[in-house]
Amino acid sequence: MSGSKPQDRATRFLDVIQNDIVPLTQRGVLAGNKLFGAAILKKSDLSLVIAATNRETANPLHHGEISTLNDYYALPESERPATGECLFLSTHEPCSLCLSAITWAGFDNFTYLFGYEATRDAFAIPHDLKILDEVFGCKDGAYRRQNAFWTATALAELVGGYTEPDRSALGARIDKLSDVYAQMSATYQENKGDSAIPLA
Repeated sequence: MSGSKPQDRATRFLDVIQNDIVPLTQRGVLAGNKLFGAAILKKSDLSLVIAATNRETANPLHHGEISTLNDYYALPESERPATGECLFLSTHEPCSLCLSAITWAGFDNFTYLFGYEATRDAFAIPHDLKILDEVFGCKDGAYRRQNAFWTATALAELVGGYTEPDRSALGARIDKLSDVYAQMSATYQENKGDSAIPLA
């Protein structure tokens, strides 16, 4: 990828999750939505293009990534960089719907904070892995993370490229974000019995 260095991206991605996605998601969870969000940044300078969160209470297809793509394409063309010039950031590893949407939109990359196992185990939302298994025969979410369309990267991989003490400092930031998402998850799980979302 051109422009920014991977070592810059990890820090910036954590900033965007903490400062741009989390506040949106906290409000969304209080409205009954899941805790998934995403953002699009420019590769050249890591500036934020758009950030959004899950809006499934309005439409069950409006996952965090889909909401982000909808908002991105609602931007005036003059303010919307080409997908090839952008980085796609997701708080959680994209489900099969969102993997397809990212592909069809033309992004050549995405980075995620929490993997499928965390989505299932820490956040009690097992649907991503179950759909990949039942519909696509893709056991344990083992899709091809590098393919002709894009490269998928766990944010932890980027953090692993740092040297100490930066690596530990970034790891501590991820731990704090994990606590924030655990709190949002508890709120969502407590209230989801009232949800009309098909796969709550």
